[in-house]
Amino acid sequence: MRLVLLVGLGSGLGGMLRYWLSGLVASRVGETFPWGTVAVNVLGSFVIGLIAGLTDSQRWAGSPEVRQFLMLGVLGGFTTYSSFSLQTLRLLQDGEWWPAVGNVVGTTLLCLLFVVVGVKVGQ
Repeated sequence: MRLVLLVGLGSGLGGMLRYWLSGLVASRVGETFPWGTVAVNVLGSFVIGLIAGLTDSQRWAGSPEVRQFLMLGVLGGFTTYSSFSLQTLRLLQDGEWWPAVGNVVGTTLLCLLFVVVGVKVGQ
């Protein structure tokens, strides 16, 4: 039960961080393209890769509970492909085919790249 509560608390914190960061990015660059969601997904991918890399290389100093709090809780609440999917759908519905394709391809490639970078930095 303790782990469930930790993950729930982490999810709430991650959701608040996602709201803040995506709003910050949108206020800086506008909302015609979902750059805030891209930033959240890329940053979240890096951090989850970093934690995975630290864990894989035996350099993780935290407990398994802290790891679950961060990876399942905070990062689970922080990164969300549901927002990504909805925003891509809205671009398609608005007839913005190339931005929609750019969103899917760009976000996917950047997230994969930053997971690799995070793992390498963590190792």
